[in-house]
Amino acid sequence: MSRKPSSRPQHRRPAQRGESTGAQVPGVEYGLLEDLMGYALRRAQIRIYQDFLDTMESWSITPPRFSAMIIIDNNAGMKLTELAAAMGIARSGAVEVVNSLEKLGFVSRTDSEVDKRAHVLALTSVGKKALTGIAQAIQAHDARISARLTTAEQTELRRLLGLLG
Repeated sequence: MSRKPSSRPQHRRPAQRGESTGAQVPGVEYGLLEDLMGYALRRAQIRIYQDFLDTMESWSITPPRFSAMIIIDNNAGMKLTELAAAMGIARSGAVEVVNSLEKLGFVSRTDSEVDKRAHVLALTSVGKKALTGIAQAIQAHDARISARLTTAEQTELRRLLGLLG
């Protein structure tokens, strides 16, 4: 699937924020940081996030936008408050994500038949088509960032990370 270049403003990349996207710098003493789980996770997260943004640049998709698209696509009739709860974010954050997806033409809101004050979220036909390519690119991204781990190690890492939160 071809991707069209985005005219949307880009999010600041980790490197643009002054965050190193590489491994620890040789010759620098990290002291206590080397023993901290949070520090190791943050270093990995920065590298993964940078690769994600590079992969999704032409679609203007961020991790929250991707998560929202997947959740909306898999949960027909979902309301904004339900999306926020499913994503573990504040309702205001979900509003921002949905607004951005609407501007991209990927999501629509329609009045709920049950509660006229609520809106039901759905992917548009453009959103469904885009999600096919986005999902393929994300799966390639995920394979790339976890390539140094065996399948068993990947499963174990997901299990262990689940224990942290």
